[in-house]
Amino acid sequence: MSARTAASRKYYRHYFWEEFTSDWGPRSGERNQPRPPVWAEQGLRALREGLGRAPGTVAGMRHLHRVELTDAARSSERLPLTYRAEHAALTLFGLHQHGAAQPVHRPGVGLGTACQVMRVHVTAESEKAAGRRLTATEEQRVAAPVRRRLTAAATALDLDELVHHLHGLVLLLRRADIGLDYTRLHRDLCDWLTPHHGRVLRSWGLQYTDPAPVAQITQARPSGGDTESPYWSGFDPVRPETGAELAALRSGLGEEAGTVPAMWTFYRTRMGSELRTRGALTRDLVAEHAALTLFGIHQQGRNQSMHAPGTSPGAACRLLLARNKNMDRTALEKRLGALITSLDTGELTHHLRSLVPLLRQADIGLDYTLLRRALRDWDDPKRPDAQSRIRNAWDHDFRRENPQT
Repeated sequence: MSARTAASRKYYRHYFWEEFTSDWGPRSGERNQPRPPVWAEQGLRALREGLGRAPGTVAGMRHLHRVELTDAARSSERLPLTYRAEHAALTLFGLHQHGAAQPVHRPGVGLGTACQVMRVHVTAESEKAAGRRLTATEEQRVAAPVRRRLTAAATALDLDELVHHLHGLVLLLRRADIGLDYTRLHRDLCDWLTPHHGRVLRSWGLQYTDPAPVAQITQARPSGGDTESPYWSGFDPVRPETGAELAALRSGLGEEAGTVPAMWTFYRTRMGSELRTRGALTRDLVAEHAALTLFGIHQQGRNQSMHAPGTSPGAACRLLLARNKNMDRTALEKRLGALITSLDTGELTHHLRSLVPLLRQADIGLDYTLLRRALRDWDDPKRPDAQSRIRNAWDHDFRRENPQT
């Protein structure tokens, strides 16, 4: 099967899983359940033979590859990444398709989306067995194996380890009759540990936490929960799991937004499913990531919430002076001055990171919803007046008389 690319005007063959899916149907002269042609079934057997084998060593798989090897690549000690990634995607597809009643290559269903659907599926099955709706804690416990496997895959140190974890995920997906876009997976495998690595991780995490209904993929009930309320607004420091949650937030310090699997479930940024699938790095997501990591530092060891609605960094510094008579006003003014004259969001985050520990020691909170908005708007070219407006407001909050103590 072939197709013409508009850009290059050259012919190319679709990937094996695409050919397999497009040729699925009734065989000539048969009226029974649609199934793949004989050539495709033979290909599946060859793919299963390739499980655990090195790329290029399984003779029956060679004609199933669509990534062409040059003579130099064939004589090289290490095959190109695109070829090794295709070998992995082929073997995973063979494992996934084995015994399935329908094609498992489902265009548009990324790995994160498939895991989200599986999480919903196992929750629904558990509720059916229990005869009642599960509590939030029970849902988390039931879905934990899915989350652990996806997290293990996302933290793999090389392609071989990643494929190992994906084998386990694929078996769960096959059992639940959930498909996967193998063309997208192949691209993700090609991008692993490359400059595009962050995009892959972000797309998996954003897909997995997408609040959009999954009814178009499965009839299972989507999990509930308020996806609009930021983590800090409902924070309860007395819950036993808060220590682990705050540690997860601090693990994102210095990391790109969306690339730390431990933080995925804490994001509440509104984003369309298309942007999530692409792993888009939006200003909203960057700002929320920075605010979450700062809150993780601020809340550490405190027995009351450090989210204080209405308290800007300027007001917090004013309170710091009022409560600590030994505080050097000049030094604090310089610190605040450096903060409010930051050129971009990155510099602003850096200065906030040095201020937050001082506020934590004095039990002074910050309005993290306000802070998140400021981080989003600070150097936004669409809001040219935002930086001066925020700067003036924070400076005014610092210098006003009779602060609340």
